Amino acid sequence: MGLVSLWRNLMRRGRAVPPQDPAPSADPEASGRTPGLRVASLERTLDDKVQRHGSEDPRTIAARNNLANKYAQIGRREAARLEFERTLEEAVKVFGEEHPQTDVIRENLAWICADSARPAQAAELWEVLLRHRTERLGPMASDTVEARTRLADALRRSGEHEAAVAHYERAIEDAADPVERERLRVGLSMALSAAGRYEEAVRQLRLVLAQRSRRLGSRHHDTLVIHHRLGRAYTQAGMDREAIDTLREAYRNGLAAVGDPEIRMLTFKMRRDLAGAYSAAGRHREAASLF
Repeated sequence: MGLVSLWRNLMRRGRAVPPQDPAPSADPEASGRTPGLRVASLERTLDDKVQRHGSEDPRTIAARNNLANKYAQIGRREAARLEFERTLEEAVKVFGEEHPQTDVIRENLAWICADSARPAQAAELWEVLLRHRTERLGPMASDTVEARTRLADALRRSGEHEAAVAHYERAIEDAADPVERERLRVGLSMALSAAGRYEEAVRQLRLVLAQRSRRLGSRHHDTLVIHHRLGRAYTQAGMDREAIDTLREAYRNGLAAVGDPEIRMLTFKMRRDLAGAYSAAGRHREAASLF
């Protein structure tokens, strides 16, 4: 996940609550609106709260959380992670392990861990969040399903493929949104492939392809991405004929929509993988024609 995506997720979920910037002025340096000066202001605010109230005070905890959010916004991932960890420790002491405010901070930390290539740590945090949300909201609430989805993603990225499969499957059962179920099936297919369960991965991608073809059309970029991925899954499964047929159809659909720059780039990858499928099947002349 990129920084913009991370920050948008925090803001969308109401997890990032930085204080309001001061009113603009003609001089951005004087107004404190530059990132460096804004960080310095938040650092001073935190120091002031610590001096006045101590570390284990709700006002200090809020100030530290705001500073960590700003670090995340400007790309200082490691600084953000360390501040979120400190904030979580203090929130547990002040609010309690299962308090909603503690979980807000825990979620912030989970996002930054995922963004900082620390999936195992993110998985531990999402597992706690999943347990708390299941107890408070029930297993089928949208926030609970999201926690399970993020846990599955983190487990897959940390190499816990079978555990990821189990959580993806449960999330698919509990998710109410058909589009979200599509995304979950894609994640499930990736976990199944990583676990060497290629034919099961193929089945999930076939379901997604059928759904996206109906919903978006066969030449839509998002449909073509899955069509291409299905062809590669057939290759992984050693199903050469199916791989060729699928990649060839995807390539033709892509060529029909190459006016889209993203699709044009995707067709180059399709052509490369189709050539590889031809070669694997011993059809070298057809493979050579694509190079």
